[in-house]
Amino acid sequence: MTKHSERGDTGPTAQVLEDITSFIKTVIPSPVPLFIMGHSMGGGEVLCYAAGGPQDVRKHIRGYLLESPFVDFDPKSKPSPVTVFLGRLAGKVLPRRQLTNKLDPRLISRDPAVCKSFDEDELCHDTGTLEGLAGLLDRTGQLSSGKIVIRDDAGEGAVTRIWIAHGDRDGITSYHASKRLFDGLQVKDKEFKTYPGYYHRLHDEPGQDKEVFVADVAQWIVTRSSEPVQDDGARSKL
Repeated sequence: MTKHSERGDTGPTAQVLEDITSFIKTVIPSPVPLFIMGHSMGGGEVLCYAAGGPQDVRKHIRGYLLESPFVDFDPKSKPSPVTVFLGRLAGKVLPRRQLTNKLDPRLISRDPAVCKSFDEDELCHDTGTLEGLAGLLDRTGQLSSGKIVIRDDAGEGAVTRIWIAHGDRDGITSYHASKRLFDGLQVKDKEFKTYPGYYHRLHDEPGQDKEVFVADVAQWIVTRSSEPVQDDGARSKL
């Protein structure tokens, strides 16, 4: 981004997934196990990628980690049906028209310093385009309704490994929608971790709470990193 007018211009979901592919291709084949992690909106995008990314790229991914994934809005942050309808309508006419949807910084973390930093950070501008908003709404609608299906062969060695972490007091993305999605996954290696009392940014919670989250992430990855990277066509034992 070089201009203010380019803020939030991520394009439609297809473009987002193509951008993820372009980035992953810069590091594959990888000599070490490759994991992909997404937070919030990025978490929803990673779920979509696990379901529909190119197979020749996904076969290099050892595991998927989702932190507070955007499967659906929490009621505290959910836009009204009228706003959604008008946004979609305007997006067809002015797809790159910018829209700022300011998040309540108090919902980010229980740490006041983190909330203040988020509110003052110029890069946390909460600005997107109407086209990008429509893509977000489409993704959340499909994820929350079960229309996006992640198969059990979406990763390295034809195995899907998924870890989902969510705080049960997240006021931005829906904890319950994440749990429903997880319960519906027909994947053998899956884990859902509930963080009681945590808000949206698990990695930015106060004191030792964030360290607990970081340790859990590291443990999940390390446990699945003992086996060497699989050759094409080899099925993992993990």
